Amino acid sequence: MQYAELKHTEIAAQRDKVVIAPIGSLEQHGHHLPLLTDTMINAEICRRAEAELGEEALFLPVLWAGASDHHRRFPGTVSISNGVYTQVLEDILESLIGSGFKRIVLFNSHGGNGNPGHAALYNAQMRHRDERDLWLVFATWFAMAAPQIAQIDALEKQDHVTHACELETSMILRVRPELVRMDLARGANFTFESDFYTPDSSRPSRVTVARPFEHVTATGALSHPEAATAEKGERLYEVAARELVAFVRELAGWTTFEPA
Repeated sequence: MQYAELKHTEIAAQRDKVVIAPIGSLEQHGHHLPLLTDTMINAEICRRAEAELGEEALFLPVLWAGASDHHRRFPGTVSISNGVYTQVLEDILESLIGSGFKRIVLFNSHGGNGNPGHAALYNAQMRHRDERDLWLVFATWFAMAAPQIAQIDALEKQDHVTHACELETSMILRVRPELVRMDLARGANFTFESDFYTPDSSRPSRVTVARPFEHVTATGALSHPEAATAEKGERLYEVAARELVAFVRELAGWTTFEPA
């Protein structure tokens, strides 16, 4: 159900439902993908999840801008700085809490939104620390569905999302193939000798290092976008939407508990 299509007089009757607030970005995605890639992917996952959930949950419109300062050296990126974005997300949470909602999910599709998203969640929860029945959640689709993604046999070069990669490219090929330039699909892959840090994201890092994106890729893409297909994109959407539906249904049943 679309939150924005309700009348304000109808809100009170919906307060027991989970609210999903999708957040994306408008940033460079290599030479081959559109700027709106993350937002398009999020919108399609939510469209599929909403079709399954029906009136079980409320979906806000996708917030198309994200925290993408690390991409700004690449033309076209539109970014909201981390501090401002944290406040934007807090204000969204506070608006929903003020309307009486108790289960709210910031559903994310852009890695750069993680730090401000977590900060917004923490700040809002601390302001409402005595409301034990309030559940505020930050969920990134490719983290939520990571185990299921890793089991997709069709993925040839990588088993996790990086940036403008085999996975993201496949997903845009599935929904907007006319916007993809496969002849220009090339991502950065290189060796960096470290047991703790992998700058090209080919495997997880054990530490966090702050680097602007132009330090690790000349094209703005990572990994192996040349291996993308629309068929892989369909599998990824199926997995991501299924996990979102499963989580929303579980969250709807979460109850308060006393400290052990």
